[in-house]
Amino acid sequence: MQGFNQFQRSPADILKQVFLGPGIISRLILINTSVYLFVTIVATLTWLFTGDSGNIISPLGSWLALPSDFGTLATRPWTLLSYMFLHEGFFHLFFNMILLYFGGLIFQEYLSSSKLLWTYILGGLTGAAFFIIAFNLFPVFDGVKSEAMALGASASVLAIVIAISAYVPDYTIHLFLFGKIKLKYMALIMILIDVLSIQSANAGGHIAHLGGALWGFLYGFSLRRGNDLYGSLYGFKLPKFTWKSSKKVKFTTSRPDSGRPIHDDEYNKRKVAAQEEIDRILDKISHSGYSSLTKEEKQMLFNNSNKK
Repeated sequence: MQGFNQFQRSPADILKQVFLGPGIISRLILINTSVYLFVTIVATLTWLFTGDSGNIISPLGSWLALPSDFGTLATRPWTLLSYMFLHEGFFHLFFNMILLYFGGLIFQEYLSSSKLLWTYILGGLTGAAFFIIAFNLFPVFDGVKSEAMALGASASVLAIVIAISAYVPDYTIHLFLFGKIKLKYMALIMILIDVLSIQSANAGGHIAHLGGALWGFLYGFSLRRGNDLYGSLYGFKLPKFTWKSSKKVKFTTSRPDSGRPIHDDEYNKRKVAAQEEIDRILDKISHSGYSSLTKEEKQMLFNNSNKK
């Protein structure tokens, strides 16, 4: 009944799930959206009181965007991370978050939320490296590298999409107007678009995209061969938070004893809680081996494998 009930949800319920859901995808979308709103509001107030719009990028945005100049970067090292959460155009944010949401859902069908988080971060860092190296290596950028800046989650999001495309290349999706297409072909098309767009006004952005795509491919391909490049990074986790106090959610998506179907929000909470527990068990196996699991953990892993 879950698939049917999904169509009965109101727009408010859908937005709540996207922005305030307990999963890592919702957290990343919320962070990106919050940064966009904050920077936009500050830019508007700055313009109202001083008339300074910052031309292409707002004054606050310039402190969060990634500079290509090594001297400027040395004074703003935080931009290596902050740039991948910064957007100054609504449609730039909108399309990145749409791709993050749907690409992230496919990613989490096969891989853990911890892998998604680190793919987002390391894909963004690789994109940053491509951007900085390109603007300091190629003579065509000599006239603009002192002022060039990169911003946006595109490299991070593309890393997630390309990673899952490399991991399950024959996964088929349905695109409006285009019909069925395999992930590997969609990934190739996205990469080709960026390669052909390097000579555009947003050359730095497309170069950064390719950096994120390269990391995504290397990671997804390595996972298919049984190698996880992240290793000990799983020890560093994004702090957990909830929007209201509640008892610990039971790790089950089954119908309650009353026989009444559970609400979509409750179903999704239980599903996320169950996935987080599975992720924890898998991380424990990677660090200490299967023999370190308790009887309950082994049973949960067994039950989860039977559902797939």
